[in-house]
Amino acid sequence: MDFKLCPIASGSSGNCTFLQAGSKMFLIDIGISGKKTVLGLEALGIDPKAIQGIFITHEHVDHIKGVGIFSRKYDTPIYATQKVWDQMLSENMIGAVKDHNIRPIVKEAYLQIDELSIFPYTIYHDAVDPVGYNFEYKNKKITIATDIGVIDERIKNNLRGSNGILLEFNHDIHMLEAGTYPYYLKKRILSDVGHLNNEAAAEALCDIYHNEMQWAILGHLSKDNNVPDLAYLTAKMALEEKNIIVDRDIRVSVAKRDSVSEVHFI
Repeated sequence: MDFKLCPIASGSSGNCTFLQAGSKMFLIDIGISGKKTVLGLEALGIDPKAIQGIFITHEHVDHIKGVGIFSRKYDTPIYATQKVWDQMLSENMIGAVKDHNIRPIVKEAYLQIDELSIFPYTIYHDAVDPVGYNFEYKNKKITIATDIGVIDERIKNNLRGSNGILLEFNHDIHMLEAGTYPYYLKKRILSDVGHLNNEAAAEALCDIYHNEMQWAILGHLSKDNNVPDLAYLTAKMALEEKNIIVDRDIRVSVAKRDSVSEVHFI
């Protein structure tokens, strides 16, 4: 049975990722319009009505923009921590949601949907209660690790054992420092609750690599402070310094910002 992941959009302007485990299909975040989400699913040959849940990482607009619209149209359950639900509902961030589609989850505890195990783990980001996700199906593991200010040993332990990973390569430090962003925004991005830079992400990828890791998708790239080739080369060089050869030992790709990326299978 298929276990696969495909970013529909990835970047500081909007994030949405498709996950399939057997016959069950889900989205992680919808930070793009409902229409764009539907077009992305249709490009993959997926009926939007077949989506059985949306997993929210955190409440920033580039992750929840289309969540309410999609849920209302297709009667789709939304999974988020209670603190994120409190924030989204109290500030009317996603509009009205049917009660049966409000599905609170508990951080650091497994949620089981048929044969798929979902583990929301704590990450460092300047949101109310941000999480990354481990998805485990038939002894295989796919990890979502974006919007992370810093990766410490606790987070690395959650990433270890992944057969495939979507990992944040948000910015190049030098591009950010030399760029036009105001000081407060640069400070936020570079902080431990901001976003992961190419070098730190590449180092983490090397640390968690193992022989059963088939692929890494580099995601959530900044539009202004990164370019896909630079993120890719940073990862490739770091891996190959450790004698982990790209395209021999691991497949590395960069998620597309505004269009559907390639489907990755485990």
